Amino acid sequence: MTYRLLPTWLVLFTLLPTLMVVAVSFLTRDEAGFIAPIPTLENYQRLLDPLYLKVFLNSALTAGVATLICLLIAYPFAWLLSRLGPVWRSMLLTLVVVPFWTNSLVRVYAVRSLLAAKGVMNSVLIGLGLIDEPIRLLYSGWAVQLGLVYVLLPFMILPLYSSFEKLDHRLLEAAADLGANRVARFRRIIIPLTLPGIAAGCVLVFLPALGMFYVSDILGGARNLLIGGLLKDQFLDARDWPFGSAASLVMIGLLLLLLSLYRLAQGQAGERNPVDD
Repeated sequence: MTYRLLPTWLVLFTLLPTLMVVAVSFLTRDEAGFIAPIPTLENYQRLLDPLYLKVFLNSALTAGVATLICLLIAYPFAWLLSRLGPVWRSMLLTLVVVPFWTNSLVRVYAVRSLLAAKGVMNSVLIGLGLIDEPIRLLYSGWAVQLGLVYVLLPFMILPLYSSFEKLDHRLLEAAADLGANRVARFRRIIIPLTLPGIAAGCVLVFLPALGMFYVSDILGGARNLLIGGLLKDQFLDARDWPFGSAASLVMIGLLLLLLSLYRLAQGQAGERNPVDD
């Protein structure tokens, strides 16, 4: 019975809302009713304005850097995690999952209190004699990066850990017996077989990083506007729903592109035999 209701559920709560967003993106803004039934392409033309292009490029760069940092931290951590014994593995996995028990907004405010002028970080630096007066840590690009990495790091660790758990270590032993060194084993076996985990982790980090407007608002201030903040401003502040819908469709298109790349990575990992390389 549940499976029969699934198509209806998807149509009502996924397809129809998306079609509504598509339709609104081609309409005109109305001061009184938010939307006027006047077809136009102006909303998509406005997206080509240098001001909005800068927001999109800055968002992509910020999200990309956060994704890369998460990958560099999570990849060796997930590898070591998969090699530990059951007790330590369970303990560390619990520590990875614990942040999910707290709302991410609360955790971002915790980071803000650490980086504030009279926060823990400045107090420690002053106590160690490294600085004489508080330095400005908040409202900067690197503070936004720190917040994004802190919030999204578990989303990179978990799919990578799942890939390492499925890794057949007999392939590594066979490659070592055939004379492959550690670099060759890592490049020809470990990376190809964990590519789906890398792709899944990058998707799970990159897309939320684009939309987490509260991270940039709280830690970066008004000078670090991301796509999520632009959407929030258009829908809640400017009340320009047609333009906000057009920008939302760009996000949906980016999501579909990344999901396609993820499926491609899965297919390459499934078809490729690393021992034959």
